[in-house]
Amino acid sequence: MSVRARKVSTRGEAVAANYAFGPLEDDVIIKHRLLTRTTTTRGEPPLKKLQKKFTSFVLEIEKDGSNNDDCEKLSRAFLQELSTFEIPLLKSKAVVDANIREKESFHEFKDEINKQILLAQDDIEDLKKQLEESKIERQHKEECEAIRKLIATQPPRSVTQKTIVDLEKEIAALDAENTASSRMLELRKKQFALLLHVGFLD
Repeated sequence: MSVRARKVSTRGEAVAANYAFGPLEDDVIIKHRLLTRTTTTRGEPPLKKLQKKFTSFVLEIEKDGSNNDDCEKLSRAFLQELSTFEIPLLKSKAVVDANIREKESFHEFKDEINKQILLAQDDIEDLKKQLEESKIERQHKEECEAIRKLIATQPPRSVTQKTIVDLEKEIAALDAENTASSRMLELRKKQFALLLHVGFLD
């Protein structure tokens, strides 16, 4: 009987030893703590108590003789301990499920934020293009305004046209005067040549 108890205990210690992982094995450490944590300030861990109840029940079943009452009593004790052990696990599972849902919700929120960031980046690019186009348009407007001001400093077209007509008339008059002077000069040359010819004849 004691040998079997020792064997079961040894197997339990081996199971416990399997959870001795390094600090980076977060999931394993969390599971180990859930299975071995104490629910009160004193007493054995729930898993160890459950193991003892189960061991006692198994050892009682393996006995020879009429011990049905003891087996039933140990069975009820084991089931009660199992139920007690299961309650915090269910609570822990509920917490884990809630954390999973929260994590999923966070990922959805993160995806939505990433989408909003991409949309914002597209909007920024569009605004940059609009700003560049606005700068070019403004530059064209400034150039047009400069041309308009330059034109505004010039005299009216009617005055300019009149000035052109007057200049054309003056040029025409000068041409006519030049032509008349040329004819008069040519006439004087002929007269002078004639006088010279007459003088030589005398």
